[in-house]
Amino acid sequence: MNYRTLIIISCLFLCLFLANAQNKDVMDNISIAMNSGSSKELSSFFSEAVELKIDGEQENYSKRQAEVVMRNFFSKYPPFQFERIHKGSSPEGLVYVLGEYTHKNGKHRVNILIKEFDGNYLIDTLNLTKE
Repeated sequence: MNYRTLIIISCLFLCLFLANAQNKDVMDNISIAMNSGSSKELSSFFSEAVELKIDGEQENYSKRQAEVVMRNFFSKYPPFQFERIHKGSSPEGLVYVLGEYTHKNGKHRVNILIKEFDGNYLIDTLNLTKE
């Protein structure tokens, strides 16, 4: 291998490492926002258009509208705990998180789809289903 090839391969590995680190940070920060019931913090990870599905009601919202919807959800169901059960990714670069949101009235199953938008990993779809 020549020097130029080695540099290119090293840069590719560095890019993959940084993308994975950013992806992990986003998932950790989403978990923190869900645990604290902070719609403002959670909305900082929303894409400009977000699909929310709450207990079977599905709607597309702007980032700002989705923040209000989640504020109402957290008011109705204040969190006891959010637990990530599984996380994964597809070959196309989609990242998903499966979790359980526990509140005083029971639990919601949580499915989050995260996509890359201009180098940032943001929530594209958030599905909350009462168990």
